[in-house]
Amino acid sequence: MTTETTKCLIIGSGPAGYTAAIYAARAGLKPVLYQGGQPGGQLTITNDVENYPGYPDGIMGPEMMMDFNKQASRFGADIRFGLVTKVDFSSYPHKVYTDDEKEITAYSVIISTGASAKWLGLPSETRLNGKGVSACAVCDGFFFRNMDVAVVGAGDTAAEEASYLSKLCKKVYLIVRKGEMRASKIMQQRVFSTSNIEVLFHSETEEILGEEEVTGAKIFNSQTKTSKIIDIQGFFVAIGHQPNTAIFKDFLNLDANGYIETVKGSTKTNIEGVFAAGDAQDHVYRQAITAAGTGCMAALDSERFLAMKGVH
Repeated sequence: MTTETTKCLIIGSGPAGYTAAIYAARAGLKPVLYQGGQPGGQLTITNDVENYPGYPDGIMGPEMMMDFNKQASRFGADIRFGLVTKVDFSSYPHKVYTDDEKEITAYSVIISTGASAKWLGLPSETRLNGKGVSACAVCDGFFFRNMDVAVVGAGDTAAEEASYLSKLCKKVYLIVRKGEMRASKIMQQRVFSTSNIEVLFHSETEEILGEEEVTGAKIFNSQTKTSKIIDIQGFFVAIGHQPNTAIFKDFLNLDANGYIETVKGSTKTNIEGVFAAGDAQDHVYRQAITAAGTGCMAALDSERFLAMKGVH
């Protein structure tokens, strides 16, 4: 196993990781960034990004992440393909291990491993992802203005997505598997009092219809044992996200859903010299710009920490 030492190691790419790399590189920390299993993060499966400042005409998600990558590289960030498979935060400096069997000693670690949307697992869902199928109404709802859409889910996230889309779309179907919702009472009340939201209880999606774009969905009702087709142009999956934090659970404080807990107003974790940014620690906003913001914070927190430690 080969060994290496770095002042600042960034685990994961996407807006948080790349922004951290830009700031850390400009601060002279010579950061090493491992891109992870999905270089660029969730934005690499997002077609049009229209809500990130600085891109007045919008930009394709993968292209935007290439821009972030180039900017970080320009300032000297060492951006690598590869996966961090194990960490040891039990002593300082920290030890991190990669899939190419390298042991890295890091004086500061920034975690930006993100979160992955949970999907239904339908082949048509995969095929039409980015062509009418989405896991983020705030990101993509604008493209379905004055159209009919469906949202799958029964919790607060699904209720929020349906309520958000109801302001943009003609009709919103909310597909709920059981005979009741799990969302908080106030969110349920908001859904039921919105005239253009129709809740389909006891319902499951059998298939999303369409060749090049979504044209409908086949819905099975478990009570009547019948299927029907709804005509829609957008299909939003809102059954939750899974933070990519499993390898840190033995060392970092995680909440009940696996998100990394950080000290309020900072990116500090319970382990000295370890910082968390982006969707790995943010289950509320989950936007590219908020992820980038926390990436900036993590780099600044890391820089100050290393100065305090006298690491040059």
